[in-house]
Amino acid sequence: MRKLLRWLVLVPLAVLLVLLAVANRAPVTLSLDPFSREAPAFAFTLPLFVALLLAVAVGVVIGGIAAGIGRLRWRYRARKAEREAEKLTAENEAFFRATASRERETEASREIALRQ
Repeated sequence: MRKLLRWLVLVPLAVLLVLLAVANRAPVTLSLDPFSREAPAFAFTLPLFVALLLAVAVGVVIGGIAAGIGRLRWRYRARKAEREAEKLTAENEAFFRATASRERETEASREIALRQ
């Protein structure tokens, strides 16, 4: 089912990307110099579809980094909760062991008292 759904999404997406590339082959100049429009210090020419795909890729990377940073807080809290749960489990087991040993001691002292 997942493979079918993946193919139903990826094939049309690939077709759209090919159509975008074929329709937008005209070269555009990208400039990173905001002060000189006629003779920019840093500019390069590339097809429009490449510029669009690079912009999408950069957006995906930035979004992934932002989502990863957001998850760090939850991972920290989960680790802290796990450590606390392990600590409480150990305390609980120690309490039950101590209670069981006290019960055995009490039972043994009752037996001794009954024998006398």
